[in-house]
Amino acid sequence: MPELSVVIVGGLHADARRAAVAQLLADVPDSVVLHHDLATAVAGTVVRTIRDATGLVTAGETPLVNDCACCALREDLVPELIRIRDTGGTRMAIVELWDSVEPKAMAEVVTAGGLTVTGVITAVDPALVLPYLGNGDDLSERGLAAAPTDQRTVADTFARQLEYAPVLALADSPEADDEDRELLAQLHPTARRVPIAGVPAAGDGLTVPPPRRRPHSPLVQAALAGFDVESADAAQHPACALLPAEADAHGVSTLVWHRRRPFHPERLYAALEDLTCAAARSRGRFWLADKPDVLLHWDAAGGALCLESAGPWLASLPDAAWDMVPPVRRAAAAMDWHPEHGDCCQHLVFTSPALDRDGLEQLLESCLLTDTEYAAGRDAWKQLPPAFDTLLEV
Repeated sequence: MPELSVVIVGGLHADARRAAVAQLLADVPDSVVLHHDLATAVAGTVVRTIRDATGLVTAGETPLVNDCACCALREDLVPELIRIRDTGGTRMAIVELWDSVEPKAMAEVVTAGGLTVTGVITAVDPALVLPYLGNGDDLSERGLAAAPTDQRTVADTFARQLEYAPVLALADSPEADDEDRELLAQLHPTARRVPIAGVPAAGDGLTVPPPRRRPHSPLVQAALAGFDVESADAAQHPACALLPAEADAHGVSTLVWHRRRPFHPERLYAALEDLTCAAARSRGRFWLADKPDVLLHWDAAGGALCLESAGPWLASLPDAAWDMVPPVRRAAAAMDWHPEHGDCCQHLVFTSPALDRDGLEQLLESCLLTDTEYAAGRDAWKQLPPAFDTLLEV
């Protein structure tokens, strides 16, 4: 265990998050919780609190930076953690993120500050997974925006919180059923799932477990298991992401769709709305015929779709440029290499209850180039109408 172990706990499911934090605080002697409340950002400040097992230790305010609450958090977090470390006597600093703050950014900030992140945990109420994935409201509409320019939605923020963390702390929710738990398992099959207690029923106060000093509890073990920022980042990159596998259980299905032929831009564009709404969550990488050298990222949740360029396919790079590519990306491409197209492909994953697998596959297939279009070759593909230029801001 390092001289100060930093554990990041986040999630939009606030009751579950607070219960996970309370359990860690009770189980680990000499631990503290550092929390920045961004709800006061409209007043121009962020409130920082530090608590231990006995209650509030300190409270203070930090001003906004560039009118951005998250920027203020970044500026204040590392100095506070360093002060806690240098003061001594603290084994674990639990960074409880505010509702819509994503763990990826904070893990990178803490690591860059020279501190040791031993765990990143997203707390989840399984009964709320589908409602949150289906919520296309802007964070600003729910009072959850971290800045005036924050354009994220509830659904895409929750999806990233869920999929980035290697550990999910699961509330023992009486409203959750087998379908809820199966949806969670299919969305993030590689996650370590650890149960937590102390989540209240609707309308109840938060139940905080009494101090019990269990340094070897499953949640503590997960919090101290170790965390690597570079590996976590690679696991989210569309070129080498650890996407879910085929599954079908308890009314929930995951369709993995993998093809070696590019999409016709106009036909895919016309199908975007139906494809976006076909599943609670879909993501992956795809290949457009008019942009055959560009790896494109597909990221959909809550009825909203985000498309962006993720750089070139490795097959389009000269050999000399391969040394500049991270080894994990080269390894992922090698495992999926095609003698003609290299790593260029369609690899999309759709997860949802009541998924119409056959209908979805038929729609996707209809968007591919026909045999005649495909045989015309790349020069002809590049002359196809650029239907995605506006979406991709080309």
